[in-house]
Amino acid sequence: MEFASVAIFGGLTVAAVVIASVIPLAQAAGLLAPVPLALIAARTRPRALLTATVATTAVAFAMAGTGAMATVLGSALVGGIVGDIKRRGRGVGALGLATLVASPILGGVSVLVLLVLVPLRELTIEAMTNSIHGVAKWLHGWGPTDGVGDALDAMSRSIASHWWAWIWISGTVGTAISLLAAWWILGGVIARLRDVPSEDTLTSDGPGSTATEVAPLPVTAEGVGFAYSPEARPVLHDIDLRIDPGEFVAVVGANGSGKSTLAKILAGRAPTSGVVHRPGLAGLGVHGGTALVLQRPEIQMLGSRVADDVVWGLPPDADVDVEALLAEVGLSGLGDRETTDLSGGQQQRLAIAAALARDPQLLIADEVTSMVDPEGRGQLLHLLASLPARRGIAVVLITHRGSEAAAADRVIHLEAGRVVPHPPHWMPDPHADLDHPSPTVSAASLAAPGPHIGGPLLVLDHVGYAHLPGSPWEVVALTDITLTVYRGEGLLIVGGNGSGKTTLAWIMTGLLSPRTGTCHLLGTAGKFTPAAGFDAGEPVSEHVGAIGLGFQHARLQLQKVTVADEIMAAGGEKVGTAEVARVLELVGLPRQMAATKVDSLSGGQMRRVVLAGLIARHPDMLVLDEPLAGLDPLAREEIVALLARLRAEGMTIVIISHDFESLDSVCTRRVRLVDGRLLPDTHQDADQPSGWDGGAP
Repeated sequence: MEFASVAIFGGLTVAAVVIASVIPLAQAAGLLAPVPLALIAARTRPRALLTATVATTAVAFAMAGTGAMATVLGSALVGGIVGDIKRRGRGVGALGLATLVASPILGGVSVLVLLVLVPLRELTIEAMTNSIHGVAKWLHGWGPTDGVGDALDAMSRSIASHWWAWIWISGTVGTAISLLAAWWILGGVIARLRDVPSEDTLTSDGPGSTATEVAPLPVTAEGVGFAYSPEARPVLHDIDLRIDPGEFVAVVGANGSGKSTLAKILAGRAPTSGVVHRPGLAGLGVHGGTALVLQRPEIQMLGSRVADDVVWGLPPDADVDVEALLAEVGLSGLGDRETTDLSGGQQQRLAIAAALARDPQLLIADEVTSMVDPEGRGQLLHLLASLPARRGIAVVLITHRGSEAAAADRVIHLEAGRVVPHPPHWMPDPHADLDHPSPTVSAASLAAPGPHIGGPLLVLDHVGYAHLPGSPWEVVALTDITLTVYRGEGLLIVGGNGSGKTTLAWIMTGLLSPRTGTCHLLGTAGKFTPAAGFDAGEPVSEHVGAIGLGFQHARLQLQKVTVADEIMAAGGEKVGTAEVARVLELVGLPRQMAATKVDSLSGGQMRRVVLAGLIARHPDMLVLDEPLAGLDPLAREEIVALLARLRAEGMTIVIISHDFESLDSVCTRRVRLVDGRLLPDTHQDADQPSGWDGGAP
């Protein structure tokens, strides 16, 4: 974690210094340079700051020369002082004292450096005198300012003859300003990161552990509770459970019930109350230890190629049959593919392959089928269910799908952070189709029938798109897509992983421009109208925001600290607290959640907050990429009913989803993407316009 902090924050410091060095009007960016290094000093050991200083000065010298190197060194000193004061919990008084002592010393260091580096000194003096002389020359052209110009000319001559005094004074003042700016900015950054641990919470089995060998099973939890900070509400309460070797266990529960937190406890994070017993270390990521596959697989990808990612972090002499592992998870032949080109479902398969490469005793899979197409979902479930018998691996699967939970040896049901003995209401019969609501409580019965569909709203004409075009890594995502989205309709786009669905969504909302063909928005009308109007037939890429987009991974779309701030930012200036409360209840969240920090939300809650922000904006059209992924069955019903209600009120909705059986009440038409090409669906509803051919504009 410290090395990662050095790499990321050191890079930011170098970027700020280089920008200030090479762009004439961007010198103010240099004030930001100490802040990333101050954050390292405030949240890590001193050795991390020393490492960052060495690395950043070397990189800055290679990129922009000795001047940038000296600036980075000064930034490290300033950042170290500010970060150390923050880490020790001192206040403004300590900062003032440090400023009085350090500023003249660092100003003197600048003089010593320039005394030794003669060419740099000459360049610095010439740059200062030329700048002052240029301003003076400009002022001489104005009669009333001739006196000021003469004073500046005298100053430039003084700098040339007494450079050491001017450098010392300017260095002292500049250091003081940098210390104050870094202190002010760092305070806000640390406040935002207060709930993010600065140490690796999964590298040990908690205080008092004497284990030295990796042996994660059997694992027993006795009275385990957990809270992410002392003042936060506990997420888990009095958890008692046991996982034995060779078991297949499903963990189910509503969004926010503590499932992912329990996964972290099983993976090695120490509880805040109770005790976890193992014969040895959990050994997260270690061969023969514990493997954890998270809800968002892209944050686990480290290798640039698929084959590299499978073995990333393993010893060089590790004997891993990469091709066999990729074939086992359904990625056969993709070993040389760039990991960034994979779809969400393919990324999840890759994360499982990387986990299996470590031959773990315990595999924890957190919603690993949420982004996978139905056929692939069945394949992954079969793979996970077979691991206990084939490899002797105990599997803990966190899921919201009844069919997946029913395949497990036993089910652990979490409710409000506690284990309850009865299964959830959506698992009454293990032999029934439990992935979808029963007919008696279907979302269709909760939604009014939609209005008659109107004219065209969005027209895609022979659209094509390729990632990294012209390079050896070019991947064609879409080919010759011709499609019209009509006002008031519900369009469902289905297809396998890697078929181009997410790329199509980004083009439909203007975040990507087609490489070939056009994607035009024909204007808006009706209840849902964005503030900014536009002419008919303009490229949608010129009106980003006119169409609301719900990302496949909701967390990437949330930028603010609290839920209320996020919804107000997404909705626009006119959205106040009353509207925030209304849209929260609309998406099935209590209005009290407005004050909740975004970082404390579960994956399903994040998805609902994103949808609430989109609704608050009142767009004429919504494009939702996997809106039901990560939601428990009750939440799915509520969201589907909400989308059906919005469409009944006139909103146009385009949904990309693998859960197409759940969306019949929202979508009137279905098209399918296969290898980047669009195929029409033969099922059409009566409210479609005459002449509708399933895709032609």
